[in-house]
Amino acid sequence: MATQELSVSDKLNQLVELQTIDSKKDEIKILKGELPMEVSDLEDEIIGLETRVNKVQTSIEEVSGEINKHTTNIQEAESLIERYNSQLDNVKNNREYDALTKELELQKLEIQLSEKRIREANVAKEVKEETLTTAVEKLDKRKADLETKKVELDKIIAKTEKDEAKLEKASTKVRKTIEDRLIQSYDKIRTSYRNGVAVAPVNRASCGGCFNRIPPQTIIEIGSMKNIIACEHCGRVLVDPSLMEGKKKK
Repeated sequence: MATQELSVSDKLNQLVELQTIDSKKDEIKILKGELPMEVSDLEDEIIGLETRVNKVQTSIEEVSGEINKHTTNIQEAESLIERYNSQLDNVKNNREYDALTKELELQKLEIQLSEKRIREANVAKEVKEETLTTAVEKLDKRKADLETKKVELDKIIAKTEKDEAKLEKASTKVRKTIEDRLIQSYDKIRTSYRNGVAVAPVNRASCGGCFNRIPPQTIIEIGSMKNIIACEHCGRVLVDPSLMEGKKKK
């Protein structure tokens, strides 16, 4: 906040200086374009894809475990069948024969059931492996895209970071000299428009922000710099174009 009362002309000059600095900052943002957001979105997507890949890999491992378990069951059943067949040659009565025959049937059913489970698991595993392949391909592509975007962004940052830091410092310095009421109004207007213009010159009898016509008497008042005048259409602070031109040449 200013330590002494300034003239309207001084206040307008301060606002014009701040707008000039902030507009240059905006130009750097435009130069970066959507790259920062694209990089951030790609990073988030990659994290999501990596999580998905890990989950599918874990699921495939679980299915493989099920297949191994059923394969082991088949081997154990075959071993028991071999043993029971061997015992059939030495049965002493019908009861033993019937018991062994029943066990043989149970083990054959166990083999059939395990074979069915293995077939089902293999189908599920094949689907999951296709899903994994697709996810890995997409992940690799996104990583390549991210690397490209980062290289582009790093080049722009390397080119502009000194200017950006200088402008940020200048903006902070100027803001401290402007009274709170004007800063609040300036920030409110600036954030209301995509181009960030809160202070606009009069061009060809029109507002340099919204391009609506300005009455001749208002233009005279703006030129006299005795009052801070806002556009009745968009609310931007209107200034004589000579003020803006003076700042641009610096």
